[in-house]
Amino acid sequence: MRKISVIALLAALAFPVVALAARDKNTAAAHDKDAGLAAKPIMVQAPVPEAESDQTLRAMHDEMERSRTRLQLPGVDKPFYIEYRLLDIDVRSVTSSFGALIATNDTRNRFMSIDVRVGDYHLDSSNFVSEDGFQGFLGTTGEVGIDRDYNSLRQDLWLSTDQAYKQAVTQMSLKQSFLRSLTKPPEIDDFSQTTPIVKIDPRTEPDWTARNWEEESRQASAALLKFPQLNATRVNYYLVYFTYYLMNTEGTTIRTSRHLAAIEAALDTTAGDGMPLHNFYAVYVAKPGDLPDPAAVGQSLAQAGTQLMTLRQSPIVSDFTGPVLFQGAASGALLAQALAPSLSGARPPLSTMPAFDEMMQRMGGRSEWSGRVSSRVLPATMSLIDDPTLKEFNGVPLLGNYEIDDEGVKAQRVQVVENGTLKNLLMSRRPGPEFQTSNGHARSALLSDTRPLSSNLFLQASGGLNAADLKKKFLDACHDDGHEWCLEIKTMDNPALSSIRQEDFSEFIGAVAGGVASGERIPLVMYRVYVADGREEMVRGGHIEGLQLRSLRNIPAYGDDETVFPYMQNPSGGFAGTALGAFGSAQGGIPSTIIAPSLLLDEVEVRGFHGEPRRLPLVDAPPLTQ
Repeated sequence: MRKISVIALLAALAFPVVALAARDKNTAAAHDKDAGLAAKPIMVQAPVPEAESDQTLRAMHDEMERSRTRLQLPGVDKPFYIEYRLLDIDVRSVTSSFGALIATNDTRNRFMSIDVRVGDYHLDSSNFVSEDGFQGFLGTTGEVGIDRDYNSLRQDLWLSTDQAYKQAVTQMSLKQSFLRSLTKPPEIDDFSQTTPIVKIDPRTEPDWTARNWEEESRQASAALLKFPQLNATRVNYYLVYFTYYLMNTEGTTIRTSRHLAAIEAALDTTAGDGMPLHNFYAVYVAKPGDLPDPAAVGQSLAQAGTQLMTLRQSPIVSDFTGPVLFQGAASGALLAQALAPSLSGARPPLSTMPAFDEMMQRMGGRSEWSGRVSSRVLPATMSLIDDPTLKEFNGVPLLGNYEIDDEGVKAQRVQVVENGTLKNLLMSRRPGPEFQTSNGHARSALLSDTRPLSSNLFLQASGGLNAADLKKKFLDACHDDGHEWCLEIKTMDNPALSSIRQEDFSEFIGAVAGGVASGERIPLVMYRVYVADGREEMVRGGHIEGLQLRSLRNIPAYGDDETVFPYMQNPSGGFAGTALGAFGSAQGGIPSTIIAPSLLLDEVEVRGFHGEPRRLPLVDAPPLTQ
């Protein structure tokens, strides 16, 4: 089995683990008694239905039953919780450029993640950062055989469970030693209890034959042949089927199949002054058969190309501070970035390193809503609701729908903000200072560690203005501020989709890393709107600075529209609160939706382009003919 865990292994043999644990055994027992820890849970094992022929379920059940009853090192506590997660994923990807097929691939993988915990629900071996590395909700993760062989899977589970247990014992000893050094150890539980669920859905097998995806990709990408100024294009079709397994010693057994289909396209060009420019197109649906036909995709790509050509000829925006109108999908993209770091109610990990907390804050991971429950965080006319149980809104399918989250907890509707007041936060099974139980929002991608993330997030507002009145309010605000023009943003950038070349993506990372904590946002399609006559002029090259979540506490005006913004949420959270941290792609993102009105914000700072443009190519591009 090939391991892909990014966490350094803390123990490989039983002897050093036993020695380390035995050293603190007596003092650990005294500490546990003083802390008033919960009673040890009774591990149970749900049986596999007799009519079920799935050898994956049987291998997981049988190996967990053996670990549940027999896994223990001499002189060391048994695990109180064992969890197996397995992901069986089939992907077909097709890539074309200017009407030519670039690549087509069919891949199948199976990933496994093992979580073994020692201790109990109040204090366990998870959620701790030491000089030896971070041990969060990941146990041992790796690839396993794809042929669903019973014996092979049991062998992999056996080895990984053994390894995860040894890691947990070592981590628990380090964590207990650190807690003894604190004047007041945290009183929040490490892990919340939940009701076990048994839900075994039928498997959905992939079907690639419904349509000729290679031909569709060629036809769609050929629509960009009419734009000879384009340097490069990529039109990517992704068709994904996966089956997710979850089994734990609390009695939960889950098998559920899902599917996703996406078209993601990127276009780039260079302005006459050497500034690199790009645009993107994306569509996400639940099933491959729901993807638009190549004629419709080609039309949308042509619109993106026309928009990019207009941007190429547009003037560079100058520095500006004043009212900015975020239209339609731009407001959804803005909220995806600004809200993400603050929606989670889970507590951060314990750390022996002060620099870790400083790093998290620099990377935008600090929650602005932590400790603010019952305080006003949005205008009194606004509410914020996350509802993974909804399948559609006004006839539009919602991408973030699910029944059970990735920790086996039933999905729940959560009223995060009610009439401007913070009421709740999104929770996984990792408790937080305000809320201790899960509300079914633990999500992950490719068996990464689960985190509380949004699903279908609604920003609801009463008293919104129609499009004409909102525009008038916008222009009046510009006039009152003494501006000749103000800015209207119609599309925000998505670096996960729009960067074709690696150097462009690296350049974006370098630019955003320095401004994460300052609230830097990247508009893509932006217009200068003149107060005198309402004339619009596309501009390029601006970055928004200082737009934090607190900027949404007082919103002068907003529309009565409700735009559905589907996107793939980035599960990593490395640059939380930025476009890089918010957005992923169909290759590893988490399906999510935001429904929001257009937003008018005042005192937004936009900084114009101040970098050095690239040198233009020495030879003109070859002609493109269709």
